[in-house]
Amino acid sequence: MDDLMDQLPLRTPVPAHHREPVLDVVVPVFNEERDLEPSVRRLHAHLRETFPYPFRITVADNASTDETPRIAARLAAELPETEWLRLAEKGRGRALHTAWSRSPAPVLAYVDVDLSTDLSALLPLVAPLISGHSDIAIGTRLARGSRVVRGPKREVISRCYNVLLRSTLAVGFSDAQCGFKAVRRDVAERLLPLVEDSGWFFDTELLVIAERAGLRIHEVPVDWVDDPDSRVDILSTALADLRGIARIGRALARGTLPMAGLRRSAAGESRGGLAGQLLRFAAVGAVSTVGYVLLYAALRPAAGPQAANALALLVCAVANTAANRRLTFGLRGRGGAMRHQAKGLLVFVVGLALTGGSLAALHHVAPGAARLTEVAVLVAANLAATLLRFLLFRAWVFPARRTRRRGTGPTAS
Repeated sequence: MDDLMDQLPLRTPVPAHHREPVLDVVVPVFNEERDLEPSVRRLHAHLRETFPYPFRITVADNASTDETPRIAARLAAELPETEWLRLAEKGRGRALHTAWSRSPAPVLAYVDVDLSTDLSALLPLVAPLISGHSDIAIGTRLARGSRVVRGPKREVISRCYNVLLRSTLAVGFSDAQCGFKAVRRDVAERLLPLVEDSGWFFDTELLVIAERAGLRIHEVPVDWVDDPDSRVDILSTALADLRGIARIGRALARGTLPMAGLRRSAAGESRGGLAGQLLRFAAVGAVSTVGYVLLYAALRPAAGPQAANALALLVCAVANTAANRRLTFGLRGRGGAMRHQAKGLLVFVVGLALTGGSLAALHHVAPGAARLTEVAVLVAANLAATLLRFLLFRAWVFPARRTRRRGTGPTAS
């Protein structure tokens, strides 16, 4: 049923003339009576001076017990683009989930209340989402061009955590914990219901699911200065993160996350028409053929003609399927990759039968055929198999998804 779920539409730019807030920056807080007012006023002044669209700042107070609610209410009354939201339960993830779910802005972001990240990176962070280039944007302190000031303990913990994510969940993004992120609202509407964590692991879980679904994550190097007054309990947060990694790892291994609704329609963006697919398939096939010939020539002296043909074709088939999956049919992310490779190997069997049969026929007709003749016959057989392979790829291995229509009347955008 996942294949029949409605997919995300193609990304489009936010209209240049937009009366309602284009960006909603959420500031999650818990007992931040000291930092809240100066930080929100600084953020508000920065957006007023530099952001070219209407904006909103939402202070999301999750169960503060000090003067934070009173200060937030006063800021909302004084600053016209500022609102505040009060939650009865703690949890940064819960605060972000609630604020983002209620916001009508097409681009949703959040910053930590200490503003450790230089606000000059805010416009570069959200610009790819406004333009329609990306689905999610994150600030990273671990990329070339980032400037970070923090103690060795926090540095080691951060780098170890990201190494752990790459080694256990095979993530591609560089910095899961930086409190400086943004997401398009259409993506958030599909993504947030899948995120279970209500605490500090919220960011990581959101990014892991998004990446596995093939969504485009844009990274922005940031300047970041550690807040020496940070009250995060490192030990309890680390243990919660480990439990979160184990939980999301099990869900991914079992395939229990319904991620089909997070994929863009037309299988991402680049599936295109038949002509475009043929051109990309031909380009991939040309490179594969050259690789096949070189591998066959290298393996032939030691393995013999049939074994060399089978091994060279197998290696090129795996690479060819992966390349066509991404370049020809526009499928990104790891979802369904093993199934596609399994089907691709069955298509490989067809190619092996054609090429192996042609080679056997050549040796039957001309037992002493020259090496150059063998290669020529195999290339011709591969070309004959290419058309059949393309048809099988298009119709069976990477079929176009059909989205289910809901209702018969017009839908709101």
